Formats: sequence, C-alpha cells, structure tokens
Amino acid sequence: MYGLVDCNNFYVSCERVFQPRLDNRPVVVLSNNDGNVVSRSAEAKQLGIPMGAPFFEVRELLRHHQGHALSSNYALYGDMSRRVMARLAAHAPAVEVYSIDEAFLDLHGLTTYCGTLDTRVQAIRRDVLACTGIPTCVGVAPTKTLAKVANRLAKKHPELQGVLRLDTASRRERALRALPVADVWGIGYQYAGKLATHGIRTAWELSQVSEAWARKHLGGVVGWRLVQELLGQPCQDLNPSEDGTLARKSISCSRSFGQRLTAFDDLWGAMATYLSRAAEKLRAQGDQAHILTVYLSQDRYDTRVPPPYTRSTTLTLPGGPTSDTLQLLAYARRMLERLYEPGRVYVKAGVVLDGLERPGRGQQLSLFAPASSTATNPLSDVRAQQLMRSLDALNRQFGRGTVRPAATVTAAGQSAPWQGKAQHKSQAFTTRLEDLLVVG
Repeated sequence: MYGLVDCNNFYVSCERVFQPRLDNRPVVVLSNNDGNVVSRSAEAKQLGIPMGAPFFEVRELLRHHQGHALSSNYALYGDMSRRVMARLAAHAPAVEVYSIDEAFLDLHGLTTYCGTLDTRVQAIRRDVLACTGIPTCVGVAPTKTLAKVANRLAKKHPELQGVLRLDTASRRERALRALPVADVWGIGYQYAGKLATHGIRTAWELSQVSEAWARKHLGGVVGWRLVQELLGQPCQDLNPSEDGTLARKSISCSRSFGQRLTAFDDLWGAMATYLSRAAEKLRAQGDQAHILTVYLSQDRYDTRVPPPYTRSTTLTLPGGPTSDTLQLLAYARRMLERLYEPGRVYVKAGVVLDGLERPGRGQQLSLFAPASSTATNPLSDVRAQQLMRSLDALNRQFGRGTVRPAATVTAAGQSAPWQGKAQHKSQAFTTRLEDLLVVG
C-alpha cells in the first residue's frame, strides 16, 4: 500500500502557523511580483476565488470580506516543507518527496506492527499537525495513481476526516465513478477534452478502456500503465529520496519583473540571476544538465501585443552536461540574443534545466565535439568544478548572492530593475534570527 500525504492549502497554512489572526478568514498567497493567486484558504475558496486569478480582480472582494493577501515567502515555505517531510520520514520506511507539499509513503507491512492502516495514517496526520502546525489529507491505495485519487476525494469530503483508503474493488469503483477524468493524475484538462470526444468523462470510464485503445489514444505504453494503475495494478515504484529532499527531474527559475523592461542589459541581468539560482540548485542536487531552455514573455493582457506572448529557445549543450554557472551563462547569453527584439516590452523571463544526470553516468559523448571543449579537457573541468564548489561554499557561509556573476550586480544604492514586488510579504520566521517570534 502507498500513502499520499498532501498538505492542505500549504502556503496559507504556513502563514497561519505564525499568524493566528489569519485563522477563519479568507486568505490568499500571491505569486512572484504579487501577480496571481497561487494558494487559497478554504474561506477564500468559498468566496469563489479561483486559483490563478489576477490579484487586481479579487482585491476588492477580499477587502469586503476582511480577507488578507500575502506575497510569496518561499524561504518560509521551503523550511516548513523540510519539517513536514522529516516527520513523515519518522513514520514510514521509505518516503518519496513529490513536491514541496506532497509525499508518497511506503506503507507496506506496517499493519503487522502498528494496527490498522486507518489508525496509523490518522496518527501520522496528528503528529505532523502537532509538530509543524500543518494540516494534511492522506490517500491510501495499492498504486500511486489511486493514492492520488483517494487524496483528492479526501480533501473534497470533510466527512472522511482527511483519510480515504481504496483497498477493495467496490471502494475503488465508487471513487473512480465520482472523479472527473480531468482530475486523474497524468491526464489534465487538455487530454480530458480529447477523452470527452470519445465519451469518457470519469476516471471509472477511463479505467474500462481496452489496452489497444489506451495505447492508441493515451500515448502508447504510458497510457496503458495509467489504466493499469487505476485498476489497482502497480506500474510505478516509489522513488525515495535518500536525504529527504525533493530530487527534481528538471529545474526551473522564472520571475515576473517589478517593472516593464526593454533594455537588453536589464533582461540579461534578470536572466543571469535566474540561471545562477537554477545552477546552484542543480549542484546542490548533485546533477548536471545537458538541455537549457530560456524564454521571454510579454504582457498577455496588453491588447497592443499580438500572440505569441512568450518566445523560447532550447539548446542541447554542445559541450556535454554541466553544472558550471559560467558555462551555462555563456550559452544563455547567445540564446537571449536570438530571442531579444529591440522595442518590445517584456514582463517576465525564465530558464529551465533539463536532462539531469549524475556526473559521469550515461554521458553521451559527441564524435564531433571540439578538442578545446571543457568536456574533453579534464584539467579545465576539474578547475571549473573547484571554482563552483568554492562559490557555493562562500555563499553558504556569507549569504546567498555574496559572490555572483557581474551581470547580476547593480550600481551601489540601486535596486535591480527586474526585482519583483512583494508588498505583503511576511517575516522569515524560521530562517532569520531577527525575525524569530518573541512570546510573552
């Protein structure tokens, strides 16, 4: 049996741990630059505030109902996530950290020593709430896909007291009949529209398709495995994280700008900042990337701007996989020069590192790689790795951004023009000594 633990309204719940005045009130957390709603309390959902709504559209509604809007505080959310995952690891033999607020648990064999699964899972929920203040829901099932189904239904139906177990055929059928196919893990709204044209609108109807149909219409063997998982046949193993942290399959860093940018140097400063942060995460995970994507976005709400609003370019790194910030910046600069168009107004930029792999493992060598490439120059490669280790060590000791690329540095006394707005940001309650709560 697998268990999927999902934190309820995670960002809002993190804020409420340190600000009890937010309890029982409509609360939303906004995306970078205070643009859109990315987390809602139950009270905000009852007001009809949708996920992703622009803040300017819901500001008056929140004010009328004495609600609150907060800027994203990712330092706080990341630390609270680490605490939640640590508690989960104390209760299960293996944990797969799926996202900042979700984790799969290996529950096989626990009933032998810990009573029924319901009793055990409720104990886990109580422990997480007591130690971190974060409420959770848990779905229990023989496959990871069914565990996601169970968790989604447990959240929608308060009478289930936060736990739903799908361990019999009758329970599975009842749950799948109640779940729209768009809510199945791995389907999404675009695929759901395609399935609707074939008369498939619920997860149960999807589970009844033939293997030939699934392979033809759901992307081959991947689609058939999804159907098998809905039928209770495990096709996905747990991928536990050895250190309890999230092992990403790709790393992305993007931000909306605090002001509209037109100058290339400003855009390059933003891009270099985001790529430096992504490369730092890449090295912390112990991986290298061999695919780099950069993109620029214009304002989709500006009627003078024709689509497409976002332009991107992707490069398979010709020198082989790397985690060297300086190498990645050299590639990204040339890619940005191809995307940039003078006179256009940009509101957002981002980078994505894909094709992550461990150094030296499964590396595809190039027959035509230049002899001067760092990938074929061991001495240069070793020196570059030493430089990155030194850079990371200095930033850990003296603070993030203490040593950084020159492109990201602004004139003394001036803030970066790409710096986003965060007018409603809470304190770093758990990661900065000056912000620690004082009781009494």
